[in-house]
Amino acid sequence: MSEATEQHREAAPDKVRISVLTISDTRTEDTDTGGDAIEELMTAAGHEVVSRSIVRDEADLIRDRITTLLADPDVDAVVTTGGTGISGRDTTYEVAESMIDKQLDGFGEIFRMLSYEEVGAAAMLSRATAGAVGTKFLACLPGSRNAVRLAVEKLLAPEIAHVVFELKRHAGKEG
Repeated sequence: MSEATEQHREAAPDKVRISVLTISDTRTEDTDTGGDAIEELMTAAGHEVVSRSIVRDEADLIRDRITTLLADPDVDAVVTTGGTGISGRDTTYEVAESMIDKQLDGFGEIFRMLSYEEVGAAAMLSRATAGAVGTKFLACLPGSRNAVRLAVEKLLAPEIAHVVFELKRHAGKEG
């Protein structure tokens, strides 16, 4: 790890305030295993889940909910689960892409690489994505509990504080 990365991680907040949004036409509070996994793993990593909600896989509903969550001053990041596949009902990716100012291409690339090790070529069907929406972080994960666990354990939990630090550090600055 570079010295600069190490310094940024040390300066990063101890905890990130996260809203978890499940995107599904069928999940309920009782069956939201993806949302449960995000909350469990992020809390175990020392972060705070400030809200959880479920929205149907309808582009306008998803956009409205993400916009509302990101506007909350008590939220640093929104992590979604569901709607990132390629079926006709999956619209999370299109909504996220239209909202993200700065794409973190490496997130999706690394996620699919890690997923490939577990599920083989089917990993290419995932459109997991992440990026900056202003000074907030948006990460969109698949609906599968195993995929959520992989993304949170290997990518989000270890790096989300650094990402949030970078977004806030450059708030109002170009470059």
